[in-house]
Amino acid sequence: MSLKPNHPRATSVPHRRMSRLGHMGSMGFGVAGNVALNGLAQLGKGQRPTLRDLMLTPGNITRVTNRLAQLRGAAMKIGQLVSMDAGDFMPPELAQIMARLREDADPMPPAQLKKVLNAQWHANWLGSFASFDVHPIAAASIGQVHRAELKDGRILAVKVQYPGVAASIDSDVSNVGVLIKMSGLLPNGFELAPYLQEARQQLHEETDYAAEAAHLDRFHSLLADTPHFVVPRVHKDWSTPSVLAMDHVAGIPIEDAAKYAQEDRNQLAKHLIELTLKELFTFGVMQTDPNFANYRYQPETKKIVLLDFGATRDIAPKVVDQYRRLLRAGLALDRKAMMQIAQEIGFFNETTNTAHRDHIARMMGLVFETLAEKSQIHFSDQTIAKQLQTDGLALIEDGFVPPPLPIDVLLLQRKFAGIFLVSARLGACLDVASVVRSSLDKAQDAV
Repeated sequence: MSLKPNHPRATSVPHRRMSRLGHMGSMGFGVAGNVALNGLAQLGKGQRPTLRDLMLTPGNITRVTNRLAQLRGAAMKIGQLVSMDAGDFMPPELAQIMARLREDADPMPPAQLKKVLNAQWHANWLGSFASFDVHPIAAASIGQVHRAELKDGRILAVKVQYPGVAASIDSDVSNVGVLIKMSGLLPNGFELAPYLQEARQQLHEETDYAAEAAHLDRFHSLLADTPHFVVPRVHKDWSTPSVLAMDHVAGIPIEDAAKYAQEDRNQLAKHLIELTLKELFTFGVMQTDPNFANYRYQPETKKIVLLDFGATRDIAPKVVDQYRRLLRAGLALDRKAMMQIAQEIGFFNETTNTAHRDHIARMMGLVFETLAEKSQIHFSDQTIAKQLQTDGLALIEDGFVPPPLPIDVLLLQRKFAGIFLVSARLGACLDVASVVRSSLDKAQDAV
């Protein structure tokens, strides 16, 4: 392995607890300092600034997101979860602050990478490789991925976990939780604790690369007869608890498929929606992270490459049944049944007042009426999405506090939202109602 010049953004991962705490502390002091200076400056001009406005300066946003991206692990994941899972009920500023956290993390420099691999693989491991690119092809919250070729001809994608990430999960989650609460961006009464607990649990699961290898094998079998998808095979001889070796599968970023023919883009979106519904209603197990980086496209074969199965979860049969009934009621425009099932799921509870229930019913009705009445949904048309966000924020401003949702529901909502975003980026146009009805019927026939 030749140590070529570092990636322009490469930074060592702080792996000791006190080092990570120091990074969090310096970030907090930096933000506080900016708040104080900006506040004094505005007061000097006769203005009366709010803490919220002082927190949301471009300098503070940059400081927070860059430091969380450098820490990786829980510090990065909690931002992703809160900004994605809370959906239409989150202030847009929070999504703005966390936007970079959905992008690539800062990669490890080659020297730190080699140190990790020396600890995980046998002595003189480098002699088994014809090449090993120290520059990652992907860098996320838990680890980064490298392309490598063994002398026996196998071409691998080697996923390497950042040092110290697993041991720092609990403290990182607590620290970032404090930061989010301090920001003042959450609605009054919003319960952050369930989101923090989910981030903690999901991260512990995602750092178990042996479990991810088992998920890969499982989906490889489940989709073996499905021609539209490619799932990499695991190479167990080069996999450890902190290194996952799998096939390197060629493909372009899924969003780059937006340049291809409309029919191809429509089919791409259809396959992704069908897969999501199949995971829920037929498999009962779902890859719950719809990050764009987890999908690649092969223009020559028109297949979708599925990557990163760390966030894979078995969905409770009760939740599967609730969503099956909700979709059927919604497409039938049966408002009474739809609202009854929505309460079962936990979107609101018995303490929710009538005005808020009616508001939620209108939001859900807007979605299902659009699906039922339009033969083609143009995903690039953001009218409905923007209306839902406006309605959701109005609901919060009127005093509605979303109850903590079951974890399976949170993850399902995140997956649905993510697939919608991918379809929008592709500019797909699709008869979604027909796809949903067909998937429900096929799942019923399979029972």
